Amino acid sequence: MSNFLRKTILFGSCYVRTLSPTCIPGFLQNPDFFPLRFFSSSSNQQSFTVSYLVNSLGFSPQAALSASKYLNFDSPDKPDKVVEVFKVYGFTQTQISSLVRIFPAVLVSDTEKTILPKLEFLTSKGFSGPEMAKVLSVYPNFLRRSLTKQIIPTYDFISNLFQSNEKTIAAAKRFPDILAQDVEKYVVPNINILREYGAPDSNIATLFVSQPRAFTSSLDRFRGIVEKVVEMGFDASKLNFVVAVRAFLSMSESVWESKVDAYKKWGWSEEDVLKAFQCSPWCMIVSKDKIMASMDFFINQMGWRPCLLVKCPALFGLSLKKRVVPRCSVFQFLLSKGLVKKEVSFHALLVVSEKKFLQKFVVPYEEEAPELLKLYKKKLDLSNEPPVDKVGEVCTCK
Repeated sequence: MSNFLRKTILFGSCYVRTLSPTCIPGFLQNPDFFPLRFFSSSSNQQSFTVSYLVNSLGFSPQAALSASKYLNFDSPDKPDKVVEVFKVYGFTQTQISSLVRIFPAVLVSDTEKTILPKLEFLTSKGFSGPEMAKVLSVYPNFLRRSLTKQIIPTYDFISNLFQSNEKTIAAAKRFPDILAQDVEKYVVPNINILREYGAPDSNIATLFVSQPRAFTSSLDRFRGIVEKVVEMGFDASKLNFVVAVRAFLSMSESVWESKVDAYKKWGWSEEDVLKAFQCSPWCMIVSKDKIMASMDFFINQMGWRPCLLVKCPALFGLSLKKRVVPRCSVFQFLLSKGLVKKEVSFHALLVVSEKKFLQKFVVPYEEEAPELLKLYKKKLDLSNEPPVDKVGEVCTCK
């Protein structure tokens, strides 16, 4: 017995001693190590709940105990039915467990009255099962809200606000909790702040679709950031204005500074960073790791000078796997064959559309280098989803 570490867990007024999972090999892999007999008969209902969470959903004992504070049941019938509904809609066991960890009470919800109607609503708006599973396992607050009193009215309000079902659906797919918000209290006032400074509704809609959560920020924080962007010289009538607002809303001051430091490590000055940000705010929205990886490739693999990259910061918003590496591989191949000069327009090589890239760097060399297209396709990252171009019209580099 001395080989086992015992813990004492408080259930109301009764104490229960359980064996620590760290001292029992295979504890978390084998739920049989957490049987009901470990619990006092005075807390049978809670002990059943804990056992169910461990045995059926893979919770650790500690997580199960924590979740059991918010729900209790003495039969598996209702939770089994809830789990089965999510599985029918394509949720994996991991996603269901994640959802329950955030919203434990969902396990005792009425599937016919509470869960199914909301999943059916999302399906009617174009959500696939995997899309629902992906977002609801992270943002299950949507499932807490009334369909008729909250979700549908909010959806209709946003759709009318932007005169677009497509944009509303796109925003909901990115952040379904937007439909669980009091939009008239939190979202509309922030929209009005942008309008007050001259941002056109089309650009506001673009920001809303790409970052709906930004509009749930407090009014004071939102206004302060908008004023900061104005002071930096951004033109409110341009798309870059709302992208800059998004950039500041998406990170703390310490995260901003860490990204500035990342650029400095590759030879940029603080003035260079601000200049780049004003040109393409996306360069500060990407992660610090992405900045470092991009700089490493551009400078060490391509031999491009840091001072030149300042002039085309939109490059940092491009996918290395799906865009940068495949296209640069084509360019390096052409360079090795003496078919192009070393000096190249970053915009023409990396920023333009796929069609324009092929027309300039592949099609003209089909006779001299017939293997070029094959090389390009080989280097492309094979993905079910096409890369999202985050720069497009906000890019000013040539």
